[in-house]
Amino acid sequence: QAQLVESGGGLVQPGGSLSLACTPSGRDLVIYANDIMSWFRQAPGKEREFVAGVTWRNNKKYYSDSVKGRFTVSRVAAENAVYLKMNNLSPEDTAVYYCARNPDPYTYYDAKKYNAWGHGTQVTVSS
Repeated sequence: QAQLVESGGGLVQPGGSLSLACTPSGRDLVIYANDIMSWFRQAPGKEREFVAGVTWRNNKKYYSDSVKGRFTVSRVAAENAVYLKMNNLSPEDTAVYYCARNPDPYTYYDAKKYNAWGHGTQVTVSS
């Protein structure tokens, strides 16, 4: 059973935008001040890769080079919610997007350090 739930995926034209949301599925998961909440993505035949993350306490944000300037990650702590605004999408952004929690923000880039995941939401960018 996933501890996080992603929503907002779908089909979008190149150059278009989508917004993703992530929240705990129930009361199983507590997001702590030291955590980083992040988005990863995985395309067919490729490794799961870090996309963007935001620290819970300080709202510090991290982005992969491939999405910097196009994607914006945000959190609303009062809602226990993480968002990913994706602009100027291209076919290379097509992937399943996952939300995840890492207790150690220093290793935000490492998928193996995350201890809670969602099942993912499909984002398809195509004409």
